[in-house]
Amino acid sequence: MRAVTFKVSVPGFLLAKSLGRWSEAAVYGRLSGVRVEDRDAIALPGPDWVRAEVLLSGICGSDIGNLTYSASPAMEPFGSFPAVLGHEIVARVVEVGSEHLEHLVGQRVTVDPFIHCRVRGWAEEAWCPSCASGRHATCELAGEEGPLEIDGRPFAPGLTQGYHRSVPGGWGAEIVAHASQVFAVADELDDRRAVLIEPLAVGLHAVLNAPRPSNDDPVLVLGSGPIALGTIWALRASGFDGEILAQTKRAREAELARIFGASTIITPGDEARQAIIDTGARAYMPIVGDEVYSGGGFPLVFDCVGSAQTLAQSLGWARPRGHVVMLGCAAQLSRLDLTFVWAREVTVQGFVGYGLEHWRGQTRHTFEFTHDLLLEMGTPVDEMVTHVFAIDQARAALSAAANRRRSGAVKVVFDPKL
Repeated sequence: MRAVTFKVSVPGFLLAKSLGRWSEAAVYGRLSGVRVEDRDAIALPGPDWVRAEVLLSGICGSDIGNLTYSASPAMEPFGSFPAVLGHEIVARVVEVGSEHLEHLVGQRVTVDPFIHCRVRGWAEEAWCPSCASGRHATCELAGEEGPLEIDGRPFAPGLTQGYHRSVPGGWGAEIVAHASQVFAVADELDDRRAVLIEPLAVGLHAVLNAPRPSNDDPVLVLGSGPIALGTIWALRASGFDGEILAQTKRAREAELARIFGASTIITPGDEARQAIIDTGARAYMPIVGDEVYSGGGFPLVFDCVGSAQTLAQSLGWARPRGHVVMLGCAAQLSRLDLTFVWAREVTVQGFVGYGLEHWRGQTRHTFEFTHDLLLEMGTPVDEMVTHVFAIDQARAALSAAANRRRSGAVKVVFDPKL
């Protein structure tokens, strides 16, 4: 099958960090670790596995971070390469490993890419505490080989399908996945909405597990990419009726934020400053450094960017005993002032992925709640998908996703059928 693969290497790191500043060839092209190549299909690893043809697979900001080597090396032990990339996947099942899965043949599914203890082949009594509790996105055995064998080799270390040597991700013609990873997609959801279940579930997982805001309090969401838009959508889908302020940079993203449920759009700079003042905050100027505020502030801030600037804004704009939620894959940040964490008693909490949620009197996977809320809400989330590329157009696709200001991209996806 044709697939986009990536190999992590020291030369690749050095090229990306040097020539990559001036040439995309060092990041996505012939000088990089990215290749479009033909790969052999792998056999189903066991009776509880399925094979599916990929219909669409999205490009995530974390993919760009890994390809550009701008992500933290702290997570390197929890991936394995070379790997077929892609973890936002909608696919159609074409083969199953046993008769009790025959009902899945022909079924469109979305795929939970986090590889948990059950997928690795561990018996239930050996599952790590995270997997045993249904929070497998923090699997504590991700750095270990699993007892399952793939084509005669031990199951490689790795937390996520798409950054995993043993099982291909979605940037190719087909995938294999454990039956526990796949979730049926209703006919009412087309492929462009179904491929967004994964990023939308990230926002919903955070919203369902962060402190519940009062409808009388404004919530601030920083960022204008898919995770920020998904967080706005999740706040509305979960029943929050209060004010949502969305800080965005570009007109199309502002339009999408309104469609997804934002009540107020602000841009960084004067508009953003006025927004914090409108909460009742008073501005003060230290002898050196940026303006700071006291009084007012936001009880809940979602940082869906994860830069030094947005984290500083989040901490400085949270009210005393406020809550900052980190969804932006923040990594190594220089000169980050943590003063307000202790001076305002601010709680900072990160979320990753999804898992079992306890909500509406039910315990279900975040994907299942997301799927049903998409049907219930009817929000045209597919408008987020701005660019569709063939596998052989990988360099153009990655360039569009990485250079959103130039390309106007919000969500870029691969269609292996093109």
